[in-house]
Amino acid sequence: MKHAHLPIVVVGGGVAGMATALAAAPAPVRLLCRAHDGSGSASALAQGGIAAALDPHDSAAAHAGDTVEAGAHHNDAAAVQWLTGEAPCTVAWLQQQGVQFDRGVDGNLQLGREGGHGTSRIVHAGGDATGAALVHALRARVQAAAHVQWRGGVDVDALLLCDGRVVGVRTCDERGRRQHIEAAAVVLATGGVGALFAHTSNPAGADGAGLALGLAAGALPRDLEFVQFHPTALDVGGHCLPLITEALRGAGARLTDAAGQPLMRGLHPLGDLAPRDVVARRVWQIQREGGKVWLDATAVSGDWNIRFPTVLTMCLAHGLDPRRTLLPVTPAAHFHMGGLATDLDGRSTLPGLYAVGEVACNGVHGANRLASNSLLEGVACGRRLGTALARMAPSYGWQGRHGWVERGDGLPPASLAALRTLLWRAAGPVREAPSLRDAWRSCTAAADAGWQMRLARSLLYAALLRRHSLGAHCLESRGRSG
Repeated sequence: MKHAHLPIVVVGGGVAGMATALAAAPAPVRLLCRAHDGSGSASALAQGGIAAALDPHDSAAAHAGDTVEAGAHHNDAAAVQWLTGEAPCTVAWLQQQGVQFDRGVDGNLQLGREGGHGTSRIVHAGGDATGAALVHALRARVQAAAHVQWRGGVDVDALLLCDGRVVGVRTCDERGRRQHIEAAAVVLATGGVGALFAHTSNPAGADGAGLALGLAAGALPRDLEFVQFHPTALDVGGHCLPLITEALRGAGARLTDAAGQPLMRGLHPLGDLAPRDVVARRVWQIQREGGKVWLDATAVSGDWNIRFPTVLTMCLAHGLDPRRTLLPVTPAAHFHMGGLATDLDGRSTLPGLYAVGEVACNGVHGANRLASNSLLEGVACGRRLGTALARMAPSYGWQGRHGWVERGDGLPPASLAALRTLLWRAAGPVREAPSLRDAWRSCTAAADAGWQMRLARSLLYAALLRRHSLGAHCLESRGRSG
């Protein structure tokens, strides 16, 4: 039986998935995502911008140095060199796609500064709405692209393997209807794992579903223990918390304790703009001692409706005016440096399966991601992957022994809530080996209860294997106060 030319299947509608789909032209692409309109991705919520050495006094080498310093020198050096060198071209490509980056009165791109950066090199679009601006522009391009077929409202819950190669996916829609799609290649661009923690800045859909599927199929992981906690989520209670962008601290906001004392004074040369893991641990320490932490942004100048419209709207919705009142903040799971092990072309260890964006780990972020390198990585690596896939020889069907690998059933709501609390306590910004071990045993004993439990077990096991602190993986001995 002769098959038609098989499509490249991309799972995920964030910037990494859309950049991959666009760059794969003219190869046919099926872009699949859970939401009908492609909403709900962490990309759309990103308030930070894109880091790129655009200033004449800046350089890709300096950007790389800051990336490696933030990553605790656990980064893949070649990946860092490539990404930071590619950053200016990535910004230019996004402009070609219709993204309007913020400019100053002189007409030049405005460059902001965020945590871990030695200079101002962050471009924004719409102030703190960069992610939404990217998603809007890329979605318009994807939906107008003749080679891309977009399908929303589906979850990919199984991979089809033929003689050890991924050759298709199975989708399930809201009514439980299933469809099989054969593929020339399958790309997972499904985001991170933040929603598996009790407090996260991510949307609820960032639950590690794609990572769990890849692991179930036999793809190898890398650096699963490294989870970044953003230090300034708005502390208003609940699971998915509003994020307060780091750019506010770059614009003059300061963290204080309940007595109004500067939180980061004397703790790091960059103070409030220290790498995120450093700041998050300090906030966590104050909370553990029974205190509260506040962000004082009253000194931030300029028109908030232009500079920080997302933060302003979000705070006002909770009865807080950041221009006049202090904001209660807490750490929240924000970004997963680990994921499916890939090379720079997105190849996983499982033939036919690729990964890009937060679900992937090519080593570029090391043990702790530098601020505003995530949108950069998603777009740059997506373009590189799509270009590589477009060069593949056309596929017309696979012959051999086929079999399905399923992610499996998910946890019921009460069990999922309990798992989130368990991970928050055991694998949060500060960890203790006995707590990690107890949590791993609990997840192992309940591994058959749902795929989230198995994924948590893998993350906890990786954390147990790393016996010394590194980057976002901070181990303490029981009984220490800070």
